[in-house]
Amino acid sequence: MDITSSIQEFSLAPGINERIAACVRELRDRRGLSLEALAEASGVSRSMISLIERGESSPTAVVLERLATGLGVSLATLFEAPAATPHPVSRRPDQVEWRDPASGYLRRNVSPGGFPSPIQIVEVVFPAGARVAYETAARPGITHQQVWVLEGTIKVVLGEERFELGAGDCLAMVLDRPITYHNPAAKPARYCVVIVASPPA
Repeated sequence: MDITSSIQEFSLAPGINERIAACVRELRDRRGLSLEALAEASGVSRSMISLIERGESSPTAVVLERLATGLGVSLATLFEAPAATPHPVSRRPDQVEWRDPASGYLRRNVSPGGFPSPIQIVEVVFPAGARVAYETAARPGITHQQVWVLEGTIKVVLGEERFELGAGDCLAMVLDRPITYHNPAAKPARYCVVIVASPPA
């Protein structure tokens, strides 16, 4: 199946909003944050966080990235399934897929959920013409990220720096500035994101 078919045939996985809801609630409780405190830390309104935690909203990638930053985790963490016993192998049928309702981009958590590793791998299928702008600048700790383009072309703007990447290209960066992804082509792009986050000092 080509990547265009992947986008066309993908439908929102049942229960994904509930999974995100449970993860946000658990992380907020673990950090002892009230709704108001998380709203202040993330820039997401208290009412929106409440809707997300009840599974009554389909938040965009931009909103979820703000929440993840406020909670001190990566965006990929919010899609992880609770695992009683983390396993080092992530089987393809178990890998969580989620589509951004704003841009239509499809992301898949490749790494084993809950396994104690600082590395997370995500695959993204980015529709033709799609654009996603993450406005967050300061993130807890230091987050290293590499983007490896597998098919197509994407443009990345990191702060004031601009990069155009084609198939086979790999961009290394530290996520300490706002970042924008854009697919300028007439066909979808597919790329792999590798994230390594160090905890705050």
